[in-house]
Amino acid sequence: MSQENKIIIITAPSGAGKTSITRFLLDHYPQLSFSISATTRSQRSYEVNGKDYYFISVDDFNQRIRQNEFVEWEMVYEGKYYGTLRRELQRIWSEGRVPVLDIDVKGAIHMQQQFPKTTLSVFIEPPSIGALEERLESRGTESADTLRARVNKAAYEISFKDHFSHAIVNENLEKACSDVEAIVKEFLGRE
Repeated sequence: MSQENKIIIITAPSGAGKTSITRFLLDHYPQLSFSISATTRSQRSYEVNGKDYYFISVDDFNQRIRQNEFVEWEMVYEGKYYGTLRRELQRIWSEGRVPVLDIDVKGAIHMQQQFPKTTLSVFIEPPSIGALEERLESRGTESADTLRARVNKAAYEISFKDHFSHAIVNENLEKACSDVEAIVKEFLGRE
């Protein structure tokens, strides 16, 4: 297995720490590259188009679906689509690097199905639903309704944790990063 076909997927319910763990891996392993997802949701003030996400319209997203440009895509929340573009994986592989995908649970399952022999998938689990709710609340970005929707979705997503190569409980971010790092190190070392 050459490095160029490998894929690392970090998945988790919203607020479980997947983005923090993904950033940790990218900071410590230069052979890894962040796979930028496409989304139809609104760009947040601190986000950069083409760095954090490719922000595109619903019409553009649907056109790309019809043209089979996505490896995986999902409507993660009502009217909000997210997906991984084929050209994004090709871009990273052409640089001789390994794409790291920070994606939702359903998208992660679809990616694994398409690349079963070359994918490492890590599910990041919150210590509890209550702890997850506290994390999401402390962000201050959710209304009461969206918070409830995210917590309900998280409980459902946790039921899929056994579909992934590894499940890591993120009770302590430093320890979770260390646990994921050990798994990634072994995966990258395999040829």
